[in-house]
Amino acid sequence: MKILFQGDSITDGCRDYRNYHLMGNSYPKYASALIAKEFPNVAFEFINQGIASNRTDNLFDRLYTDAIAFQPDVISILIGINDVWARYSSRVIETTDAQIEANYRAILERLKRQTNAKIVMLSPYLLDSEDKEYWRHELDRIQPMIRALADEFADVFVPLHELFREALKTQPTPKFYSPDGVHPNDNGAKFIGEQYFNAIVPLLRDCVQ
Repeated sequence: MKILFQGDSITDGCRDYRNYHLMGNSYPKYASALIAKEFPNVAFEFINQGIASNRTDNLFDRLYTDAIAFQPDVISILIGINDVWARYSSRVIETTDAQIEANYRAILERLKRQTNAKIVMLSPYLLDSEDKEYWRHELDRIQPMIRALADEFADVFVPLHELFREALKTQPTPKFYSPDGVHPNDNGAKFIGEQYFNAIVPLLRDCVQ
């Protein structure tokens, strides 16, 4: 069974681009290990094609070579936080809410049309960070759009924004999970990997029966 992880730096995890079977240091590393342990009799091929700094338009542009061409059984997508970040950078062209939705919809429609992959969507998130608090209202506004797209297209949805919010009730500081509110440290990567694993296990059980 082929499981492909796709997205931006949160998926990338400083992976070695010369070998997409190396999971890097972010959540795919932990998710793939948990899945392999849970299903020891299944031959999994795990592929990480996340690329740091990518936005929804970048992912659409490379969707064939970095996703469709692999014909995965499962594809996981975590994208969108850089679309928000771009609104506060003079170096790139801003992505509007409508463009984010159009890009994301085009990605999902193409995956449905050109693969038989089960789709796992993870919501972008922002933990408390003083230098990024002005991003929050932007991200909060696009969360319902991403959830609606997941309801329409995804087989599994992992609401990371809400899951982190709940988890932080028992942690003294958001820095336990991320030094900058976006990029997970080892604790954050493990947390995302565990939430991903918990969400996808029922789907995988159905697929391997």
